[in-house]
Amino acid sequence: MSPETASNLAAPSLPRGFAAGYSPRMPVSDEMLEADGSLRTHWRMFVNLIDDLGRDELIRRWEQARRLIRENGITHNVYGDPNGLDRPWSLDLVPLLVPAPEWRAVSEALSQRARLLDMILADLYGQGRIISLGLLPPDLIYGNPGFLRPCHGITPPKGHYLHLYAADMIRGGDGELRVLMDRTQAPSGAGYTLENRIVLSRVLPTIFRQCNVQRLAPFFMTLRQTLTSLAPANRENPRVVLLTPGPYNETYFEHAYLARYLGYTLVQGNDLTVRDSRVYLKTLSGLQRVDVILRRVDDDYCDSLELYPNSFLGVPGLVQAVREGTVAVANALGSGVLQAPAYLPYLPALCRHFLAEELRVQSVRTWWCGDAASLKYVLSDMPRLVIKPAFPTRDADTVFGHDLTREQLDRLAARIVARPGDFVAQEHIDSRTAPVLLNDSVQSRRFVLRAYLAASPEGFSVMAGGLTRVTGADESLVVSLQKGGGAKDTWILADGPVNEVSLLTSASRPVELSRGGGDLPSRVADDLFWLGRYVQRAEGVVRTARCVFGRLMDPTAALTLKSIMASLLGKSAPVLGDAIDRDLADALFGSADAARLRRTLDAVHNLARALRDRISADAWRILQSVGRDLAEFAALSHSTADDPLAAAIELLNSMVSGFLAFGGIAAESMTRGQAWRFLDLGQRVERSTQTALLIRTLLVDVSPEEGSILDAVLEIADSSLTYRRRYLTQLEAVAVVDLLVADDGNPRAIAYQAAAIEEHLAHLPHDPGHPSRSPDRQKALDLRTTLQLADLAALCKATGEKRPGLDALIQGVLGHLNSIAEHLSQIYFSHAASRRLISTAPGGSL
Repeated sequence: MSPETASNLAAPSLPRGFAAGYSPRMPVSDEMLEADGSLRTHWRMFVNLIDDLGRDELIRRWEQARRLIRENGITHNVYGDPNGLDRPWSLDLVPLLVPAPEWRAVSEALSQRARLLDMILADLYGQGRIISLGLLPPDLIYGNPGFLRPCHGITPPKGHYLHLYAADMIRGGDGELRVLMDRTQAPSGAGYTLENRIVLSRVLPTIFRQCNVQRLAPFFMTLRQTLTSLAPANRENPRVVLLTPGPYNETYFEHAYLARYLGYTLVQGNDLTVRDSRVYLKTLSGLQRVDVILRRVDDDYCDSLELYPNSFLGVPGLVQAVREGTVAVANALGSGVLQAPAYLPYLPALCRHFLAEELRVQSVRTWWCGDAASLKYVLSDMPRLVIKPAFPTRDADTVFGHDLTREQLDRLAARIVARPGDFVAQEHIDSRTAPVLLNDSVQSRRFVLRAYLAASPEGFSVMAGGLTRVTGADESLVVSLQKGGGAKDTWILADGPVNEVSLLTSASRPVELSRGGGDLPSRVADDLFWLGRYVQRAEGVVRTARCVFGRLMDPTAALTLKSIMASLLGKSAPVLGDAIDRDLADALFGSADAARLRRTLDAVHNLARALRDRISADAWRILQSVGRDLAEFAALSHSTADDPLAAAIELLNSMVSGFLAFGGIAAESMTRGQAWRFLDLGQRVERSTQTALLIRTLLVDVSPEEGSILDAVLEIADSSLTYRRRYLTQLEAVAVVDLLVADDGNPRAIAYQAAAIEEHLAHLPHDPGHPSRSPDRQKALDLRTTLQLADLAALCKATGEKRPGLDALIQGVLGHLNSIAEHLSQIYFSHAASRRLISTAPGGSL
């Protein structure tokens, strides 16, 4: 025995500094403290290192972690909350610490459990012997909506159903970890676990190294190797995609993050199609065969043909493709059947049947009410039990018997008696607490640890870590991020120094050079195109609004203001009066949204959310900031502000800066591939459209305030400086129109956009066998020709109170732009199977 060990046994290490005031509610035991209040052995180094930082530095590190979460855009969505989208991830600075010897025992037990569940799934969808032998009641299978009858008889690749498995565990007062729920369908949270680790290892780098924390990368290496091995016929370099329900899913950020980390294409259901029982990814260069799908879509939503008919999240025909063995799905379709807590009471007997072993990690004691003896016990002991649905449902809550009145217990008992097979009861375990740092104090919270396992040739590999979730309040018993809970990193403390491991290629191995970015899915191209359009549309509204607010102080600009506000708000333009600034602020930023600014920004945000795996963190932060500034301004009751005019102008200036910053990132940071081209195409088409609409609205009609109107048009179009440099102070309609329409050297002119549009279209994939120019490129050429041949001096001549020639030109320009957008949609966004497209760029197919 070492002197240090003898010392530890001789006298307890009493908390100081960080943990000195920590007092978890008794009689609940705690992860950090022994029963006598001393620190547990494996917590001592961490607490000492935290104390060495000092209180002020610890708070600074906590703020740094929160800043990293904001900057990295780590979010989750809360269902049913109108403000629940993109809620910042709540990560505690204090990890959950688990010593290596304990984790080795847990890993062995969980590996056994995963093998058992895999065998049960193979039997349920195969011979069904456990039913005929009486090891499982038939009602538990055939009454379970998670049992997919169309998948019966389908043998997945290598005969395995589980490729990624997770177990939710709680630790009771006796110190034993018990499984609360098995996650066999599409386990979530592995990506958040990785992001938690990245944040905490950056904020506490020295502590992380000195505590010998085991790495997460080996687990993800195993997962990636497993998924690659599932490819049919052992195809070389198989295409693996991650199927997500989309940006409104609770954990969409994780889907995008995990796809980037693993190097997979993130797809939604409409990105894929089934042809001849094979799954294809719809890309700009045609249909690309998909070999493996790592899904985050629930079982029954994966195929509207054979499963849930109203699903828009899956791929019609996917079950038949799986049946034919042309594609592998992980986890296998139907694996969610075992996610029901009703199976937990039967696992010990099933383990003895399949493995001839005792179940090493016990479940929380569970009673299925479909069993007569269990029902009798549950009805007699309801106040001490936790009542749950036997089969997971999306809208059912857990009920704690001790929280119910006698009348409520009687009503619940009546429901259970009416449909006993729909309910289970679980033992109410007074689980351990763990320390969390809240502001400047350490408090205790109950927790649930989710451990992850990936299938491997040797069995199942356990992640050396996990996602620990904590309750949102001290008195809360429900651990749920949807109900205000938070998360912790989980540190498995090794016995000695830990080797650096990374999923990235080793520096000692030469990397194969590449300048391609992979084929761009048609849906992603569509989203990028419209993101560009909506950003430019929002910028146009903001620039016009800023022009109006800037002229509100000028009493001589009444007629000019009326014209500009009509272009901004249409028929909803407020009547000029003493409170015009407040009325306009309400129309722009209030709930009326007369200028459609908020709706446009909502569209920007929705598209950016859908493109989380495609746009940079900087671009995401900029767009988030613009939307947040508008929301905060609206929430501050601008109608009662001391100076609403100044506040509105400050907001508009900030928003313009944000849009310019986003454009700068697109111009200077994106590689010149298909993604950049479609984003820039959207910006060019919309900027041309906005400029054309501005001219049609303000310059087609001849105004008595022509000079002021021309000055406003130049300001809105961000071309005042260029005009003044050329023409000094003389404002002429034909010169303004020339600068904004036909000057192909002005980045704000329609002609400049037309040239850029034509250049982009020339580099997009096209049919090499087409005998003539494609319709989109033909329209772009027609637009440039129209602008080059236009006699602007003649077109700008007034006839009465109008300029009919200019009106006809602008209407033609808008028609060409609409046609280009329609052709882009038909050619690239509405995918056709027979279309043969290749890239004109060097390097072959994109």
